[in-house]
Amino acid sequence: ANCLVLVQSPSSFFFPFVLLSAALVSYQVSMVATAQNALPAQARVGVILDLTTPVGRRRRTGIQMAVEDYYAAHPSSATRVALHFRDSAGDALRAASAAVDLIKDAQAQAIIGPPTSAEAEFVARIGDHARVPVISYSATSPTLTPVQTPFFVRTAANDSFQTAPVAAVLGAFSWRAAVVVYEDTPYGTGILPALSDALQGVGTKIMDRTAVPSDADDARLDAVLYHFMAMPTRVFVVHMLYPLAARLFRRAKKAGMMSQEYVWVATDGVGSFMDRLSPEDVDAMQGVVSLQPYVQLTDAAKNFSARLMARSRRENPADGGVADSTLMRLWSYDTAWAIAAAVETARVPSPAFQTPGGTTALTDLDRLGVSATGTALLKAVLATTFEGIAGKFKMVDGQLQLPAYEVVNIIGRGARTVGFWTPEFGITQDLNPNSAKALRQILWPGEPWSAPKGWTVSPNGRMLLVAVPAKNGFKQFVDVSQNSTTGEEKITGYCIDVFDEVMKNLPYPVSYRYVPQNVSLDSYDKLVDLVRDQKFDLVVGDVTVTASRMAEVDFTMPFTESGWSMVVAAQEDTGSNMWVFVRPLSTGLWLASLGFFCFTGFVVWVIEHRINPEFRGTPCQQFGLIFYFAFSTLTFSHREKLQSNLSRFIVIMWVFVVLILTSSYTASLTSMLTVQKLLPTVTDVRELRRNGHYIGYQEGSFIESSLQKMGFDQSRMRKYNSSKGYADALSRGSAKGGVAAVFDEIPYLKLFLSEYCKDYMMVGPIYKTVGLSFVSVPEGFSNDGGRVAGYTDAGGRREDVQGREGVVRGAGCV
Repeated sequence: ANCLVLVQSPSSFFFPFVLLSAALVSYQVSMVATAQNALPAQARVGVILDLTTPVGRRRRTGIQMAVEDYYAAHPSSATRVALHFRDSAGDALRAASAAVDLIKDAQAQAIIGPPTSAEAEFVARIGDHARVPVISYSATSPTLTPVQTPFFVRTAANDSFQTAPVAAVLGAFSWRAAVVVYEDTPYGTGILPALSDALQGVGTKIMDRTAVPSDADDARLDAVLYHFMAMPTRVFVVHMLYPLAARLFRRAKKAGMMSQEYVWVATDGVGSFMDRLSPEDVDAMQGVVSLQPYVQLTDAAKNFSARLMARSRRENPADGGVADSTLMRLWSYDTAWAIAAAVETARVPSPAFQTPGGTTALTDLDRLGVSATGTALLKAVLATTFEGIAGKFKMVDGQLQLPAYEVVNIIGRGARTVGFWTPEFGITQDLNPNSAKALRQILWPGEPWSAPKGWTVSPNGRMLLVAVPAKNGFKQFVDVSQNSTTGEEKITGYCIDVFDEVMKNLPYPVSYRYVPQNVSLDSYDKLVDLVRDQKFDLVVGDVTVTASRMAEVDFTMPFTESGWSMVVAAQEDTGSNMWVFVRPLSTGLWLASLGFFCFTGFVVWVIEHRINPEFRGTPCQQFGLIFYFAFSTLTFSHREKLQSNLSRFIVIMWVFVVLILTSSYTASLTSMLTVQKLLPTVTDVRELRRNGHYIGYQEGSFIESSLQKMGFDQSRMRKYNSSKGYADALSRGSAKGGVAAVFDEIPYLKLFLSEYCKDYMMVGPIYKTVGLSFVSVPEGFSNDGGRVAGYTDAGGRREDVQGREGVVRGAGCV
């Protein structure tokens, strides 16, 4: 029994031990599960960079530091961003492939990058398809817009923002013409529409636009520069990224185009990357004016830059000496910080993608799912606002808003700030509303302190031939006279003054010579044909714009009022006679006045004759008193005393009416007796045709054909060439060898009436025309003898650029 007890006793202790061990294991499992549940949720964020370059590797380190700094500042965050890096190697297709891999395999809920606009255009479309936000801190091309791709967010400045400060710089020096040279990439071409509008807003015209491939060799750059040298414009706007811009300025310096009289204004593709330019590049850019978004380098920004340099040297020792753009470094940091903050705000759950169904997936793009968290994360990113190391981080319409642009002048070993531009105050010397509205002193290429004039006489320029009509009359418009002693021709007149003033206001000088053409016996159409036949470059004179002429040549904007009408002789109004005194009032008014005179006298007599002895007597006396009393009020000479208050009130009201009536009558009669009345002898065109009157018109005018279309017989039409001829013909009349009316354009008729205003007058309707204008060669013509001022490239080929006629055509609207 004792042995049995000894055998059973360990069994009794074993079972409780097993139960206790099971409880401990269950407790440990529950603690592990609880710990796992307490871990922050991970949000997967892809990053596409060009990791083949030192800058790309440094950018990766900076983005990692930004995420680490965020969670160090917010240790209790319920979410964590897990970064997944991919290499695009600077290729747009590889960037697109990396985006597909991040979305399909890594289940990325957002993507940072890629670095260039060309790559971002592909990736943004993919992100929009999968509803994955694509946040870029460096793709600045305006062609990328959140309107077209709603899931694209730009945490950088849109390039179109800087067109206003570029235009403000040109406007500050009153440069009226400029040449735009840009990189032939989405980054370069996207800015052109906004730049054109901005320059037009300050009165600056783009004379030429030249696209340069990003891989252009020196020969291609030289050809572009030689093309520019042949042009009179000396103001150049450069929109390129710094690698291509640096090579362009090196070739420009070698070609002698970084000397005096040249102006180079570069966008932030140069100014924002000064840190990455070599000393040789900076030396080639001496005198260039550039822009860069204004970022205040705070202690936090300096601290981050120092930590980034130290960490980059540890992780990539070979990249230690490579320069980097300060602006892009800070923007990339703020972008990663913003994504971490947005993930925390939106409490984005684990990745969830809905796989498309119902269609056959042929490619990886077709197999991409749609992110269930993308919309919430996008809204959180757009609503994120904080003070970043690059300044205020705030998104408006999916793009970062900048407070100002900094204008820098590249001199010495770097860039010197010469001013600022803000949307509120424009150009200022400092970021102060009370600062001077101008730039500080700029050292221009060739080291002159005074601003270049912006143009020069083109080496390929020549003197334009300008045809001028030589007329016998209306010389106030065009007058060709000759000095009897020297034989020198002198050309003056209103049209000549207008054209000379237009040429003075061109952005550069144009040589031209007036050549008189005798058109007194011929039509102006043949004068216009001289330009059509490329015998002359322009026609300056009193040439009217007509539809038939516009089919042959081009015209400037009209510089006189339009329309044509007729002038006839005036005759005195012989209708005045001894009864003129009754004409101020109409018959109805005379009868009404007479009736009220009688009625007023009768009413007063009715009231007064019973109580007033002066209104009594024989019936004949009382009848005469009624009319006498009423009409005596005209001269306020009535002497009868009124005793009734009612009759007094009636007389007061009647006297007031009589005062107004007599005043109006006196004024009208005075006007009729003192002002001479002139009436036209003819009032209507139909009267001229019906009576078979002779009519006149100006010699060589288009009005001859217009009158024939109106039904006038050519045998009843006579032509004249001067105001004196008009006056003589109208004074003699149609029956005595003259005319009954003269038809001409409004400017000529007004000139005629200013000389003969007493005996003639303009009547009838005004038939509309465009007006007087200058004639020029149609745009696109290329005259054999170089009539159209164009430019020749280095190879002797003729370039299809806008010549001087185009400038005159645009300037004709003064």
